[in-house]
Amino acid sequence: MSFGQFRSLQVRLAVRLAVLYVAAAAIAVGVLVYQVYDTAGSLNDRELGLRAEDLARALVADGTGQPRLDLPAKLAAAYAAAPEDDLFAIRDTNGRVIAASPDEFGERVAKWPPATDEPSYFRLSGAGSEDFGSETYYGLSVALQTAAGPMWISVARTEGSDALIRSILREFVVNAIWVSPLLMLATLAIGIFAIRNGLKPVREVSRMAASIGPDATSVRLPEQDLPTEIMPLVASINHALDRLEKGFAVQREFTANAAHELRTPLAIINSALETMDGNSELEKLRTDVARMNRLVEQLLRVARLDSVALEFGTVDLNKVASLAVAAMAPWAIAQGKAIAFAGTEWPVNVKANVHALEDALRNLIENAVAHAPAGTEVTVTVDRAGRIDVADRGRGVPRKDRENIFKRFWRGAGEKKEGAGLGLAIVSEIMRAHRGSVSVAENPGGGAVFTLSFPPLQTGDSKIARRYIAGDAA
Repeated sequence: MSFGQFRSLQVRLAVRLAVLYVAAAAIAVGVLVYQVYDTAGSLNDRELGLRAEDLARALVADGTGQPRLDLPAKLAAAYAAAPEDDLFAIRDTNGRVIAASPDEFGERVAKWPPATDEPSYFRLSGAGSEDFGSETYYGLSVALQTAAGPMWISVARTEGSDALIRSILREFVVNAIWVSPLLMLATLAIGIFAIRNGLKPVREVSRMAASIGPDATSVRLPEQDLPTEIMPLVASINHALDRLEKGFAVQREFTANAAHELRTPLAIINSALETMDGNSELEKLRTDVARMNRLVEQLLRVARLDSVALEFGTVDLNKVASLAVAAMAPWAIAQGKAIAFAGTEWPVNVKANVHALEDALRNLIENAVAHAPAGTEVTVTVDRAGRIDVADRGRGVPRKDRENIFKRFWRGAGEKKEGAGLGLAIVSEIMRAHRGSVSVAENPGGGAVFTLSFPPLQTGDSKIARRYIAGDAA
């Protein structure tokens, strides 16, 4: 497992849960084993106590008042059946043995101290003894009241005589030991499932957060059904997004207002310069003012893309492209360059906004004409697959720069052409609003080919409105 996985909240909770389950299972099994063997010992002690009580009930006084053991037939048969496994000895309060089985056990017990009302337990080893062989006995001594008066009764049995009980208990413990991990794994699996299910709202919020960007600042993260520990963080993020959206709105409003306010004084300056006679310095000033006018127009287009909802309808690319070429032709000819249009026989319909599409084509044509050598031709071609190509015979675009040229204000190294670097960024944003794309490739005859690609028109499409907020190109 990698370090990154350990940073996952889900993995951390699962690992902690697993450690907790392992510790709890180990403690539970340990307690269970202790309780099982303690119960086995209690059962054995209880059985010895019952045997002593049976012997006490069997003691009677004979005609002379002497104590005598009168065992019931079944009890006598049980002791006779296994005299080496079950031992007993009965003494009076003077320590004299009244009855014993076998006699050797009575002789040994006669040497023991007096018994008390509280049972005292002993373990008797007969290893190396001719009387008891190699068996080990476990028993108790207790003082009990009988019909013949108080007696000290000692009973014992071989430790192997409870082998069946211990075997059953041992099997139970073994089963518990191997069943416990299975139960632990099942519980852990349920716990992990519960953790995953509990964190599902967090994952949903994460996916929504990943979609937020400069073009989607209006998105807010839901605060319902979230863990209480996560809600303050989500609320803080939403407040931050509110502030961010306000900041974007202020920036867009400033750009639009500044560009709008500049149009009038620039138009006045341009008109005044057109009426003046002057030298090359005046011509240079006119060029600078024209460039400023172009920059203001581009800023206004950016502001519109940032805040205006575009109305989309069915548009024929042939019609839009031919009109754009016709509108730009006089300007291109004035630059000493030609412009041509090649359409298709049948309409090529796409879902688009006419005005935004015209802006995109105008920017591409202006860019192509600006980079084309004098005396060459710029070609605008419509393809039946829903594409428009604008090709020139200029220097082309280096492969390493083909992604950067669509970023706002990006200028290539050594670029001498005047401009703000907004034209191609506007084209890229317009195509994103149309869910299409713009790309640049090498023109086989030299130069560059810019391609506008539109998604195919779906059957049943109706007029729709989409809001596009620019910003990713920056």
